[in-house]
Amino acid sequence: CCGKCSEAATTEIPNPFDYGMGRIKAAYLPHELAFPMRYVVDPSVIGTEEAQRIQASCPYGAIDLAMRPQTFTLQVGAVIWATGWKPYPSERLTAFGFGLHPNVINNVMMERLAAENGPTRGKLLRPSDGREAKRVAFVQCAGSRDENHLAYCSGICCMASLKQACYVRERYPDAEVAIFYIDIRADGRYDDFYAKVRKDPGVTFIKSKVARIEEDPESRDPILIGENTMTCQLYRHRADLVVLATGMVPNTADAKIPFQPASGGAGPEYDSYGFVVPGTGADGIFASGCAKEPVDVSTSALQSTAAALRAIQTVVSPPAGRTGRSV
Repeated sequence: CCGKCSEAATTEIPNPFDYGMGRIKAAYLPHELAFPMRYVVDPSVIGTEEAQRIQASCPYGAIDLAMRPQTFTLQVGAVIWATGWKPYPSERLTAFGFGLHPNVINNVMMERLAAENGPTRGKLLRPSDGREAKRVAFVQCAGSRDENHLAYCSGICCMASLKQACYVRERYPDAEVAIFYIDIRADGRYDDFYAKVRKDPGVTFIKSKVARIEEDPESRDPILIGENTMTCQLYRHRADLVVLATGMVPNTADAKIPFQPASGGAGPEYDSYGFVVPGTGADGIFASGCAKEPVDVSTSALQSTAAALRAIQTVVSPPAGRTGRSV
């Protein structure tokens, strides 16, 4: 972690941790809390003179440009599959113009914009021109509860948008926030936070499923078009920045658990959305957090603790005839 490799690199690439909103050197630390804490070299420079300079810059000889995949075997008593989630691909929401209109972003991108270590150092700036975003619109259920995209509710999107609305209002007291929603999911203690945001005179709640988003060709302002279902009035709402509250897709939807039974038996089962079905499949393999269902951070931590305890019980008291499992 001395950073010499990054100093030797000249090529810049889009920062994947910032969802491409910032740029980093081709030799980089993935993020500040990376584990393992080590720099990586982007494949785009492998085979170039720059890669040779990067390798030569390392005083520890830690860079292997000829590294190849390796297969190894571990004998373990249990496996906890906690592979997390990724945001639903916003480019599939063609009516909202994500990818075409630069000032239409999704909720994870908004989180990086607001972060002090993000691409704008915490300033809420429009991607198109770097201007401060003081009129921000949040579109709830962007692709969620929709049979054409995600049929389920991810549960966390409403609270994430309410939190991000506070980001806007805290940074710019004169900002105007509009939240377009179908229903607000604020269970239990979260209802108090929802009530607090609802009282903010700078935040407007509009019950509506946005039909489409257009862009003003001169100002690059996004324009939201739809119908207010409470007043039955059509609207054209202009904003500086639009944030799509996209849902959570489990990584197991694409990358299944690589289970290979040694002596027959079924592997883990999945529901139609790719989540691991609890209590099914191979003994000793436990799913946790967003590999099992869409949950918030606190629930994920509780589930992980429960999975760890179950794994310990499996190791301490294995079924008769089983001494370990190969992974």
